[in-house]
Amino acid sequence: MNFARDVVDAAPPDAPALIELGRDGSRRAWTFGEVAETSARLAGRLRREGVEPGDVVMTLVGNRSEWALALVACFRIGAVVLPCTEQLRAADLQTRLDVVRPRVVIADQRNLGELGQTDAAERATLIVIPDPALCDAAPAPAVDLDPEAPALIVFTSGTTGRPRAAVHPHRYLPGQELMARSWLGAREGDLVWCTASSGWSKSARNAFVAPWLCGAAGLLHDARFDAAERLAVVERERVNVLCMSPTEYRLVAKRAPIRAPASLRRLVAAGEALDPETLARWREATGLVILDGYGQTETAHLTAPPGDAEARPGSMGRPLPGVRMWIDGGELVVDPATVPTFFSGYLGAPPVSRSRAWRTGDRVREDGDGYLYFESRADDVIISSGYRIGPFEVESVLQSHPAVAEAAVVGMPDPDRGEIVRAVVVPAPGHAPSPELGRELQEHVKRLTAPYKHPRIVEFAAELPRTASGKLRRAQLRSG
Repeated sequence: MNFARDVVDAAPPDAPALIELGRDGSRRAWTFGEVAETSARLAGRLRREGVEPGDVVMTLVGNRSEWALALVACFRIGAVVLPCTEQLRAADLQTRLDVVRPRVVIADQRNLGELGQTDAAERATLIVIPDPALCDAAPAPAVDLDPEAPALIVFTSGTTGRPRAAVHPHRYLPGQELMARSWLGAREGDLVWCTASSGWSKSARNAFVAPWLCGAAGLLHDARFDAAERLAVVERERVNVLCMSPTEYRLVAKRAPIRAPASLRRLVAAGEALDPETLARWREATGLVILDGYGQTETAHLTAPPGDAEARPGSMGRPLPGVRMWIDGGELVVDPATVPTFFSGYLGAPPVSRSRAWRTGDRVREDGDGYLYFESRADDVIISSGYRIGPFEVESVLQSHPAVAEAAVVGMPDPDRGEIVRAVVVPAPGHAPSPELGRELQEHVKRLTAPYKHPRIVEFAAELPRTASGKLRRAQLRSG
């Protein structure tokens, strides 16, 4: 198989594939023929730089055409692509460089400040965009690929340690068609807008992979979140399917009058539970029900309301057709053999068996009709605005500050973001608690790791609650 050949090259060359909206107000429409030709030339450039099948190409690019083209180019020649979100800081990027050891790094010029604080230039070929020579090589042909060969690496949030590199094989790409038709609901000729920033597993599969499998086009909007602009783009570009996080749906409903352009026929969400109030406001304004869903980095998307059945408030639907899931001791468990998008394993670790049940770590309940409802994480991962944040990473950054002796991080309920990061800090000797120190610690975290991980609440304590064996009592912190 080869996604570039079987999907992109095989599409009608004049059919729309991408609509690209730049930060400078520019707009460009790409056909499948243009994506096929340009990605083949970019693949040729990668081959010229020494990239072979199995080599890793790391991207640090926003929601722009070069990001999509780079992924397709890698799929074409069998390279493994690691897309990174632009929110990552130098320490995050260095971790990824150390783990995956990329042959090439493709980076947007605006991200060179953070990347320049790593050793990327010494260990990989650096391609900076815009680059007039980016796609000037002879087109590279698509190679035949083993369905189990690695295609994509996505880092997890991390729970008790550093984020792990989850590896998805090439079957992951055509495997997206199940959710594309059952949950995303894209149709031939549609325009689909997944607003997730590049670098997340949700973004690549919903921004263009899943739409292309259905003959639809994807919208790339390289801009920061703005509620009014979000709705204006939907109306102006005649978006048919809108995929946003529950937090984005909530904030749009609170900050801007919701309009319902005639083109819009489907709303989908994933990443955290949708609250009944947000569901009601969007339904009242548009006549559409937001269809919630569920998935993980390791599994990709797993649930949807069945067929044309109406979504139930608070529910993430039922398992996708053919996917087997059940609840054991309150935890959601998945049969990987029934999931076409299940990952291969973590980089540097033994492969994960698809014959063994996969425990998600998510506590879920089921109603009498088989609808699933997310309740909480079984571990300590914080889900904020759809981002999964491992407390260990934030604690490590806080403890690197000279004013911090110890730090503990937990999630705290929030009406807009679902949860926010709350830090409890024990000051180091010679440092006194103060609002100024709290703000300094927030900025410290923003500088050293992705800003979405920073604690929005910083509290101080003389000591942290621990068990007799010294283990941190996170449950006590959450309840306090």
